[in-house]
Amino acid sequence: MKIGSLDLESNLFLSPLAGYTNLPFRLTAKSLGGLGLVTTDLVNARSLLEGRAVAYKMIATDAREQPMAVQLFGGVAEEMRDAAVIAAEKGAQSIDINMGCPVKKVVKTGSGSSMMKDHDKTRELVKGMIDAVKVPITAKMRLGWDSENITAPELARTLEDIGVSAIYIHGRTRAQGFSGGVDLEGIRKVKEAVKSIPVIGNGDVTTPEAARIMLERTGCDGVSIGRGAFYNPWIFRQTLHYLNTGVLLPDPNFEQRVELMRVHLERMIEFYGELKGCIQFRKVAVWYAKRFGPSKYFKDRVVRVESMEHFQEIMDGYRQWRLRFCGDDGELQEKYRPVDPYSSITHEPQEAPDKIKVPKGPVEKW
Repeated sequence: MKIGSLDLESNLFLSPLAGYTNLPFRLTAKSLGGLGLVTTDLVNARSLLEGRAVAYKMIATDAREQPMAVQLFGGVAEEMRDAAVIAAEKGAQSIDINMGCPVKKVVKTGSGSSMMKDHDKTRELVKGMIDAVKVPITAKMRLGWDSENITAPELARTLEDIGVSAIYIHGRTRAQGFSGGVDLEGIRKVKEAVKSIPVIGNGDVTTPEAARIMLERTGCDGVSIGRGAFYNPWIFRQTLHYLNTGVLLPDPNFEQRVELMRVHLERMIEFYGELKGCIQFRKVAVWYAKRFGPSKYFKDRVVRVESMEHFQEIMDGYRQWRLRFCGDDGELQEKYRPVDPYSSITHEPQEAPDKIKVPKGPVEKW
């Protein structure tokens, strides 16, 4: 798989998720294999130009995760151009432009999903970034503003013509937010609209089977995974093996998941400091627990974890509590085993039972 000048290990990508895809998680996912390219949280271009420490923390990188992409958002062409230069100087091997975020505080700045409405303005902004840096520039977008304004195919063609290296396409509109099913036909139309650049599909890929279906039905060149990587950080290795062989690798057992979670927390503490690292980790630990089977004991306590020692105490207690749901072999009894994560690609359409948290209420008010 190639993105511009980058040769990637696979055609599988880690989607940017605000508050989640920080360096510790990117390193954790990358270490398991199968992951072609990681991307940072979405970073405010103006924050980089103002030298804000939090923005520079977000683009911090490590050789073990590379190649990596920085995702930028902003509606001012000069700011996006200059922020791209900074990101490239700080080690980004690719710059991704956020044209998909539906949240009001992003959209009202003229960035995120609003960039899909004014193609001339967006074209000039992107062209300025391409001219300013040598690393590949990509764009992540939705199908359009709403079902009456499906603009992604036209915008993808426009961006290809000015030199964008790849398009990431989330198979929902801005009006949908994260509700409803992923429109595979909509992703296919974006793929058909471009001549030669890769198109990477995104949305509801929570299992290797969902990835295969998206690739087959849309003709897209790769798949970007967000929520599915928090259910299961092994998903990239499992998916790559499944695509190559047709064989599903066995899921990691409970102790393997616990050990990875401990390593992840260790990285969070190293990167943020002990207390802040633990606070940041609390929301992530709950996602690990979704594959533990019964986990109320663990979830009730890990949301207050304050140190590595405290985490070990919680785990010791949880192991004992969990035994009541296991058989003589130490494995969960059949009735307590977790089911596959929901995906609108492989399940009947419904509201996903587990989502990354978004603002409440209609998307227009986010």
